[in-house]
Parts: sequence; structure tokens; C-alpha cells
Amino acid sequence: MSQKINIVVFILLFAIIPVSVPCTGASETASFPSLASAVRIMEELFFCGERVPLENPEIRERLERELLISLWQRHQALLWIKRSSRYFPVIERILKEEGLPEDLKYVPVAESALRPHAGSHKGAVGYWQFMAHTARKYGLTVSAGIDERRNIFASTRAAARHFKDLYEMFGSWTLAAAAYNMGEGGLTAEILEQETEDFYRLYLYLETQAYIFRILSAKLIISSPEKYGFFLKETDYYRPVESRRVSVICERETPVRVVARAAGTHFKVIKDLNPEIRGHNLAKGSYMLRVPPEGAEGFGERFKREMIAFVEDDRRRIYVVQIGDNLSAIARRFDVPLAALVIWNGIDPSRPIHPGDRLVIYPGRGLNPEVDEGSEQREAGK
Repeated sequence: MSQKINIVVFILLFAIIPVSVPCTGASETASFPSLASAVRIMEELFFCGERVPLENPEIRERLERELLISLWQRHQALLWIKRSSRYFPVIERILKEEGLPEDLKYVPVAESALRPHAGSHKGAVGYWQFMAHTARKYGLTVSAGIDERRNIFASTRAAARHFKDLYEMFGSWTLAAAAYNMGEGGLTAEILEQETEDFYRLYLYLETQAYIFRILSAKLIISSPEKYGFFLKETDYYRPVESRRVSVICERETPVRVVARAAGTHFKVIKDLNPEIRGHNLAKGSYMLRVPPEGAEGFGERFKREMIAFVEDDRRRIYVVQIGDNLSAIARRFDVPLAALVIWNGIDPSRPIHPGDRLVIYPGRGLNPEVDEGSEQREAGK
């Protein structure tokens, strides 16, 4: 027991006492400020040009709390800083085009830590954590195959327009951000009930009360990283990923790997450049996708050739599930990996299949002819 207490005391002392550690590959020394000095904010603070009343002890305490939480999770704060150089140029450009204050770029930091695949238990997804119905309202595609909430360009444009509407409704960027978090209907009801339009005098959900201060914490840390013990070289920041947009017209369901071949790259690169693509295939339709710059010129012709080759080599079969079937047995029957069967059909392997279900199968070369002949009687769509 005493040993555990000593360990806890040591950790607390380490967090409070300033520490100096050498930076890798640098001659200077990085001094981690004490937590007390780190949250000592002497200058005025603004959010979207609106002053934060730090002379109010309660407001200062709420900001300090969120700032301390962010600084305690130093790895997360460091990732904020490093990712900002990758995504802020895109966000800043779109906010400027839409005539919105630049401080709104810190909202997706607080929402998702600038991660395209971030999700919440309530169903919010992407950089700006849009719920599906709100995303569709602002023109984003949210379907089984495409989720533009994960697209930094499309989702930022939608978020900008959403914030425009919220500002027009509430006349304050601080209130607009609160409404973005809790919904305009809920905030309107609280304003009417509490008879004040001052965010800092409203009693809101605890999550929303902390929300603005989480955004402000991101602003403080990212705009002045050295003050909080983050000494980065220019090469430490993540660079923007270069890409070009190309038109992709799918006359039928098309594997993403075909797009990758046409772009002269790999499946993973296409998925990373287009995180809105869900799964391994594109449904029939038209798309504007991003490819590496070197793969953009002549993409259309190469894609046509790759599609012709894919169609000619397409050996798919549609198998109708019979009584007593299971995925493992079907995979063995057609000599295909179980994992491949799951991917081809976009199904959850933990959920049972039912008689009458239709499965797409690309039989392996080692398919037993005798089994093949018997299975032909169970196939459909031939």
C-alpha cells in the first residue's frame, strides 16, 4: 500500500514541478511549465471577436478546468498542434470564402481532434461531428456507400453554412457555437426560460457549458504551443496531403481497387484521400474523388481500360442461402476465404445469415468441380 502511495505522490510531483528535457535532435532544452503558470492567462481572450469575461472568477475557473484537462493529455494536445498544419489551410480558406470568423477553425479540434473517422455514441461522425439529419440538411451525402461527414472539404463547407444560419438566429458566435453543440431548439428554450442571451450567464447542459471553453483551450494551445511546453520544428508538423480531383463514373458497382489501379496507386491511398468512401466498393453513380497528383492526368482513359478488364474478369456468382448454411461452410464450399466473403457482401460475420439471403461470391481457382456442379442448382441470377 505504501509503495502505491509513493508512486502516486511521485506522479503528482512530476505534474506540478517544472521539468526540463532535451529535445531530440535539438540543442535547446524544452521547459515544461508548471500547471499553475500554464493556466495563468493575463491577456484578454476573444472568441470570434467576442470578449471572454475572464474578470469573472467563475468564467476563469471554467476555462482553467478545460485547459488543465487538455494539458494533462499532452499527447492529444501535441496531435492537435501537429494536425493543425495539415487541415487548417483548408478550413481557413473555406471560412474566408463563406465570410466567417477564423476562430471557428478550432471547433473541429474540440469536436473530433481533426480525425475524419471520429464518431460519438449519439451517431455524430467526422471532423465537425455532424448528425446524419443535419448533414443531409446542408447538402452532405450520408448513405451506405458514402459519408461526406468524413470529407474535410465538403463537411467544412456544410459546417460554415450551418454556422451562418445559427449566427443569424442568435446574433452571437458564442451562442451559435453553443447551439451547434446542443441544438438550436434546446438553446432557444433555455434563453426564453432563463431570460438572458448572455452565454456566460446561461445554465446549460454540462457538456455545452464546457464546450466553448474546450474550443478556447484548443485556440490557446495551438496558437502559442511554446507557452505550454511544446517546442516543435517546422518538420514536426504534419504536411497537407497533395491530391487532385477526378471524375469517376461507375456504370455498375465498382471495387475501389479499380480506381486505385487507374490512379497508379494503392487501395489504401484512395481510401485515405477519400475517407468518405465506406467499404470496398463504389455503388453505381458519379463521384468526384481525390487521387495523387501524378495519377490525375489521363485518369479517365485508364479508368475505362481498368473497368473493361474488371468486367471481363468478373466471375461473380450470386448464391442463395439454403437451410442449414453458415458463412464458414459456404466459404469452404466455394474455396474462398471467410474474410473475403464478408468483405464482398459487407456483412457482419457475428450475425447469422438466413435462408433466401443472396451472397456475392467470386469462386476460387481451387473450387472442387463436383461441388461446383451441385452448387449451380442453388445459384440465382445466371
